[in-house]
Amino acid sequence: MEKRNVPAHIGIIMDGNGRWAKQRNLPRSEGHKAGAQVFRRICDYADEIGIKNITFYAFSTENWRRPPEEVSALMDLFRDYLKEAQERQDENEEKGMHISFIGHREGMPEDIIELFDTTEKESRSANRINVNIAVNYGGRLEITDACRIIAQKVKNGEINPEDITEDDISANIYTAGQPDPDLIIRPSGEYRLSNFMIWQSAYSEFWFSDILWPDFTEKDLDRAIDDYNKRTRRFGGV
Repeated sequence: MEKRNVPAHIGIIMDGNGRWAKQRNLPRSEGHKAGAQVFRRICDYADEIGIKNITFYAFSTENWRRPPEEVSALMDLFRDYLKEAQERQDENEEKGMHISFIGHREGMPEDIIELFDTTEKESRSANRINVNIAVNYGGRLEITDACRIIAQKVKNGEINPEDITEDDISANIYTAGQPDPDLIIRPSGEYRLSNFMIWQSAYSEFWFSDILWPDFTEKDLDRAIDDYNKRTRRFGGV
């Protein structure tokens, strides 16, 4: 495959599953199942084309407000993915796929938390691509958590308030140690972040599309990357 200039980190807001299902007179859970299949394909393709870090927005802290049957179906999808990830452990290890789950684990079902822990542990030594899956995640909550950690350090006398820098916050967010996303992709026709990677996206490029997530393909990811490569990133300079 020809070497491509790909972003070091891509964030993807997987949106439009429910509308995709509605257009087909299907339950919303069927849209989430279709979206999960796309997640797997895009994840593998990102690895194939050399993306080093990719973050998928799977379930927000606000998504608990959805109908109980939909939330239950999403939890079952997480279980299926996690069990499949364990079955594909050798394959994922061969691909060098390091999997992390970012967000709060409090409130998640205990069996899913255990599967999170096992999946992360089994992929810990992989280093070709970091796959972050944001579950029970909120960007404001992430910043709040970082502030709590820093506040405790101030209380312990480890740091003075006047010495706190942006780097201190970056070092305590969920994606600490990874580059901020160069590109954030949101399909489905919406034009907002929806509480996704608020701190990290200060200088991200955005790519929006009317495509619903279950219809998103590898060619769409290529289009987004091609558009990204046409842009000039000045980071506030000239």
